Amino acid sequence: MKLYKSEPQKIVSDFAQEFNFDELRPYYDNESDGAMHRMITYDPFFKAMAYLWPEMEKAEIIEKTLSIKSPCEFQTKFMSEAIWKIINSTSTGLTWSGIEHLDKNKSYLYVANHRDILLDSAILQIILDKEQFETSEITFGSNLMQQGFISDFSRMNRMFAVKREGTVKELYDISRQLSSYIRHTIIDKNVSVWIAQRNGRTKDGNDGTQTGLLKMLNLSGNKGFLENFEELNIVPLTISYEYDPCDYLKVQELYLSSLHSKYVKAPGEDLNSILVGIKQPKGKIHVSFAKPIQQELVEIDKTINDNEKIKMLVNIIDKKIYKGYKLNPVNYIAYDLINQSSIFENNYSISAKDDFVSYITSKCINMTGEQDALINLFLTMYANPLINKLK
Repeated sequence: MKLYKSEPQKIVSDFAQEFNFDELRPYYDNESDGAMHRMITYDPFFKAMAYLWPEMEKAEIIEKTLSIKSPCEFQTKFMSEAIWKIINSTSTGLTWSGIEHLDKNKSYLYVANHRDILLDSAILQIILDKEQFETSEITFGSNLMQQGFISDFSRMNRMFAVKREGTVKELYDISRQLSSYIRHTIIDKNVSVWIAQRNGRTKDGNDGTQTGLLKMLNLSGNKGFLENFEELNIVPLTISYEYDPCDYLKVQELYLSSLHSKYVKAPGEDLNSILVGIKQPKGKIHVSFAKPIQQELVEIDKTINDNEKIKMLVNIIDKKIYKGYKLNPVNYIAYDLINQSSIFENNYSISAKDDFVSYITSKCINMTGEQDALINLFLTMYANPLINKLK
């Protein structure tokens, strides 16, 4: 088992030496005490603690908080307990598969489908901890990493900021810095990284890797395509929720987006999504680890055009993520309903179908929009994982 100690690391890789990572990196151990003392001054922190540990007095919460001395301890002694509480109270069980393909002494880039702002990466951490792997660092949108509570919480949870706004030149420089930090973390620090396969959560259940992600990762490589991606040890990661976190919020956003050219989030909408994702019943949850992409890169590298290489790698990641889906009756029901078929009727019961229809109807009746259109968006969200797996 790798032992993690968060402290300044010597930047030995040429690609990373031109950058200062202080604005985006997680906290070091020697910054943790100050962060935890600030944590107990935030009202939202105590509200979250009251939800997770209602039996604890405020003095106990403060003592528990101030006992944390490093980001690694925050993940394994604080967040791990909190996430297991959420899993045990809002799901019918968490399972995982494929982790036997990985080496505890190696670092990986987990490229994952993205369904929930907080829980996707948090669930990976508790699995890694349970299996005695070192936890990973985590990408987190800078729009979410506001000053104060969220910033301290995120950086103590080994999250680092991904900036998404700026001029064309600024975004290029931001991408080079982010790419260099990820490569520095995996190669120089020997620490794994979780990153979503796309910007933002998948809203319609149709997971797809953005080519821009892989182009960004390649920016920091000073070798050829093969070597640049080999050293990242990419592991496609699939998380499957029986009931998609924030499903009704996502459907509402998709519906409103179809009526307007651009959906504008309300103030505090992201934080509300985090809270809904935590509290909403999720049914079964499964995480699938694919084998690291290595041999496939050798075949891809035989292609002459670099853009084609990127597209081929995107296709391989997508296929591995689709293969990793753990399908549930709701996925088969949604497919049959939206296609007015009975192709998969052996995969669910009549009562399960009735329950799912009632579930969707109860959500849509309180939403803004034409009911048939909302129901169709709901069904599409749950049918797409099956459709993609069939590919």
